[in-house]
Amino acid sequence: MTQEVMNDLTASKYQLVEWRVSIYGRKRSEWDTLAKWFYNNRLAHPNVRWMIQIPRLYHNYRRAGQVQSFQELLDNIFLPLFEISVDPTTSPELHYLLETVVGIDSVDDESRPEFKSLAAGAAGLPTPDQWTQVENPPYGYWMYYTYANLCVLNQLRASRGLTTFTFRPHCGEAGDMDNLLAAFLTADGINHGILLRKNASLQYLYYLAQIGIAMSPLSNNKLFLDYHKNPFPAYFKKGLNVSLSTDDPLMLHYTKDPLLEEYSVAAQVWKMSTTDICE
Repeated sequence: MTQEVMNDLTASKYQLVEWRVSIYGRKRSEWDTLAKWFYNNRLAHPNVRWMIQIPRLYHNYRRAGQVQSFQELLDNIFLPLFEISVDPTTSPELHYLLETVVGIDSVDDESRPEFKSLAAGAAGLPTPDQWTQVENPPYGYWMYYTYANLCVLNQLRASRGLTTFTFRPHCGEAGDMDNLLAAFLTADGINHGILLRKNASLQYLYYLAQIGIAMSPLSNNKLFLDYHKNPFPAYFKKGLNVSLSTDDPLMLHYTKDPLLEEYSVAAQVWKMSTTDICE
């Protein structure tokens, strides 16, 4: 299946894709396993870039005894990246993979109720090495420590002439409005963002900062919001930095061109002109 898609990309040289694959943080060896799979199957392609998804599932790993603290999960995710950035020869396969990675994503079910401790203020939150309880850290906590590690990692990689990574988490599809605030403070762009329609002030901040919002109306229609209620056309008219994207195309789309489906449906339903489509 993967090779068939690669062949299609070669035949259609103007088609670009961004694929996602997950790193869970349960073990330090996950990066090596992923890199060997990537290298052995020759998945590098000039028209393909990769996003690394980090599922917010600490509570599951802690309950299963796979990690003992949130710091251990962070170490499993980021330490291999620091090590390979210092000396790429330690794992040529991982270096090869990272040259095609453009960003880090954070994914979860935002509608799931989560442990709330932000009311106590930052001083009331344990540091990652002290976060040993089973409860999942709040969304903002995940965002901050992912952002902090990425900032240092990107500075290191830039200083050595290596590629750097953007931070583009799933955010604002469901759940708490605080999630969108946390992403505004830490992220380069977000996926979904449909809840911004409920807060004009926060929406204005996203407009001023021109934070990218990759929206997937067909996915939202399946899971959270009827298509005709999607705020994409309103965001677009107001000048927010929005784009149409796909989400879970194998489950939600019907052709080999899922992005074309998103554009076709949007153009018909919202009466978008050719100029709108180009923008």
